Amino acid sequence: MAEALLNTLDPGAIVLGVKASSDEEVIRILAARLEGLGYVKPSYADAVVAREAALPTGLPLGGANNVAVPHTDPHHVIKPGLALATLAEPVLFSNMEDPDEKLPVSVVFVMALNDKDKQVEMLQEIAGTIQSPEIIAALIAAKSAEDVLGLLG
Repeated sequence: MAEALLNTLDPGAIVLGVKASSDEEVIRILAARLEGLGYVKPSYADAVVAREAALPTGLPLGGANNVAVPHTDPHHVIKPGLALATLAEPVLFSNMEDPDEKLPVSVVFVMALNDKDKQVEMLQEIAGTIQSPEIIAALIAAKSAEDVLGLLG
């Protein structure tokens, strides 16, 4: 289904049942995972947090379980990677379409791509994948990285 997504998502960067109190905390958890796996530079986490504040990535899906896709400029990235978190309790992210609106987000994909053209392609692939409320619910219920990869495959 989502070949580029599967090829870019590192099983070591899948974190399930994250307990976080803010969008920044979620971003920093996933950015640290990507940095530890060698995908991003130390500047990456701060750059993603700053970009999210200016250009929010909360995607309203019309239900209780929304998705956010924080990312930043390619020069903070060493090699392409994707991290994913499911949240124990939704965390508020600003709505991409209306930054004044806060959305409860249950699934976060953090993109680390070193090619701007690939960012659009990956966003489209993620958007296509998350259109199904069943997929989102299954991701939230996933118990392992293998479960997540199976759902996306």
